[in-house]
Amino acid sequence: MKKRVLIGVCLVGVFAAASALAARPDYWKPNYNKSKIAPYTLEDPLTFVDGTKVASPADWARRRREILDIFAKEMFGQEPPAPEAVVVEKVEEGVTLAGFGIRRQYRMWFKADKSGPVIDWLVLLPRWAKKPALPIIFLNYGGNYELIRDKQVVTPDMWIALRPAHKCVEELRGRYEDMNSVEFVFPAHMILARGYALVTACYAQVSPDVNPGGNPSPWSGVFDLWPKRDPARDDNTTSIGAWAWALSRGLDLAYKIPELDAKKAIAAGYSRLGKTALLAAARDERFAACVPNQTGGGGCPLAKRDWGENVATEMRSFRHWYCPAYKKYEKDPAKLLTFDQHLLLASIAPRKLFVQGFDVQWFDPEGEYLACKAASPAWTFLGKKGLPDVPYPADYSTDCMGEDLAFVRRTEGHGYSAHDWTWLMDFCDSLKD
Repeated sequence: MKKRVLIGVCLVGVFAAASALAARPDYWKPNYNKSKIAPYTLEDPLTFVDGTKVASPADWARRRREILDIFAKEMFGQEPPAPEAVVVEKVEEGVTLAGFGIRRQYRMWFKADKSGPVIDWLVLLPRWAKKPALPIIFLNYGGNYELIRDKQVVTPDMWIALRPAHKCVEELRGRYEDMNSVEFVFPAHMILARGYALVTACYAQVSPDVNPGGNPSPWSGVFDLWPKRDPARDDNTTSIGAWAWALSRGLDLAYKIPELDAKKAIAAGYSRLGKTALLAAARDERFAACVPNQTGGGGCPLAKRDWGENVATEMRSFRHWYCPAYKKYEKDPAKLLTFDQHLLLASIAPRKLFVQGFDVQWFDPEGEYLACKAASPAWTFLGKKGLPDVPYPADYSTDCMGEDLAFVRRTEGHGYSAHDWTWLMDFCDSLKD
């Protein structure tokens, strides 16, 4: 395959044979053939849709708003409204993690009278910290009680999409403290010892992760707070939009806890919840950093590249994650898309962004790297350091870990590893200065 490099900030790459100019007739299947990657052009993050160039930080604020509006209209649906109220009640507190941590459990309502949906948060604080800790805010998949073995952490009574019989069971308590887990390692002791705190809730309490027509509806949970969905619109709020909204509510909670340095909060998550962290940090500038892990298509990789998970597979399997407007791009994303994921990455500038991938082609780690490269000018324009100018890095290489924008990939399983947590903290330690 011949690789042509197009000159210009807005062009990161063209991989092609002439026959790839047309849409693939099997567009709904994942592509792993480089000769089938159609030529594509990436929009310049520093150029408005009307062709005007971004010339000042004030211009960038308007361009950022334009980018977010595109993603709201065409992919993730409209951003949910601010809550009527944020009412927080501490329901339990104690010493945990062999005495090194403080465990707090909070219940959060969004109406002043404490009616309607709730989110239950677990906060883990370093017990002996000499100054407020940086909160890592993330949603989990199976309930807070799965993260640590502490029996005081409540076993939730909720419908869980990804668990047997869709229930929380005591046998799963503390499952992620197992350092041999291939799905998700949660080294809470190490994280607290590094001066970080953890703020987490279960994503299923926010929006059940089932396809439309399933029971319960994906558009329940916190969706009950908002006006009914308008069937005439193709940009209604999505589940990813609701989960991102919930991360912002976790940040609201962090601001109420004096032991936390909420102004330096980090949005995190892996897989669909990595997509969630990315959207949350893009929409909520209060997050100082974002570390999305193994997002797959619809997250950090370029969609126009059409490699592995693609627009068609996303819209077939996860229709509640994206708004219906996104479907019109599935047959030929390289030709039809007028935006791509690098713009969403760029919208986080000048704050810190660290994209963590892993070497499974369905998740297109090279597409993540290319998206970071295409987004990098936003950081340099704003006086920050962009992505290091190095080739696509090898697994476990930290050559692409810049100060403000970073990329790394590894092998092994899908989910957080000790490597991922260590890299996250290494990247975010500069926030402590």
